[in-house]
Amino acid sequence: MDLDILLIQRMKSGDDTAIERFVRKYYPQILQYCRLHIHDPGHAEDLTQETFERFFRSLRQYQPYGKPANYLYAIAANNCRDYYRRKKDELLTETLPEPEDRRMEHLEQWMDLRAALRTLSPEFREVAILFFLQERKQKEIARILGIGLPLVKYRIRKIREKLRDLI
Repeated sequence: MDLDILLIQRMKSGDDTAIERFVRKYYPQILQYCRLHIHDPGHAEDLTQETFERFFRSLRQYQPYGKPANYLYAIAANNCRDYYRRKKDELLTETLPEPEDRRMEHLEQWMDLRAALRTLSPEFREVAILFFLQERKQKEIARILGIGLPLVKYRIRKIREKLRDLI
């Protein structure tokens, strides 16, 4: 049995240890995702916490058809969209966070990538973040964003073309 399915079952029965393990497992990934979308680290952390709150509020109804991480990413994506709707700002970030664990020799590449991502439309930027930075599979991206796999593949191909020209 998949460890995540077991954790979900234990969480549904009220096991606090399972909840803690689940949060420790996925919190860093979801926080990074929110930071890549929200320029304010404090707001990104708030949205990450809100993502887990929404997940746990709907836990009783949750059916593990796919990976729980995909469901968390979908919630986080909706939270980020809602954040920008409330603020009437652009969808996604204007500036990406500074790399935390990258060496100085990669700094120039990181800066080029940040500049290139800013030139993409919001739909393409979201796919680029999930595929290139979060290293999600194309099928996962399709599920997270609620779009077809052919559209994900098309966007990745177009992103590669554009990034090749820019970097």
